[in-house]
Amino acid sequence: MDTHTQTKTQVVDALRQVVADSYALMGHTHLCHWNVEGPNFFALHNAFEEQYTELFSAIDDIAERIRALGAYSPGGLSSLARMAGFQELEEDAGSKKMVESLVNLNEILIRHAGEARDAAAEADDKETEDMMIARIQVHEKTCWMLRSFLKS
Repeated sequence: MDTHTQTKTQVVDALRQVVADSYALMGHTHLCHWNVEGPNFFALHNAFEEQYTELFSAIDDIAERIRALGAYSPGGLSSLARMAGFQELEEDAGSKKMVESLVNLNEILIRHAGEARDAAAEADDKETEDMMIARIQVHEKTCWMLRSFLKS
């Protein structure tokens, strides 16, 4: 395998991981949206909906980028869950535990998106690099907002 093919494969593999992580995070966020309770219900319910809606669109863009690079995007709930390896949250978790869990999962996604960004930079794939920079920014902002909630 030549160097170009190897770096392109690394980009695709990293993007596939970001898709899996993002899909798992979307499902996790949806679970929180449905089951959050307590005095912060409305604020968290609405924030979680904004987050999973934004993730749905982002996942499609990343999966289509993988296709544009000539590879297949991952799919199937069991495959995506296995790839992501996230621990599922209990349905009756309290709002604080939900938010802490979402911070943790967003941080994992930031790390994996950073790996994809770095692989894209090494492959001189500016489009993918830019896409991952934008994703990192979204997830860093999400972490900031969720951490701010935890200070209450």
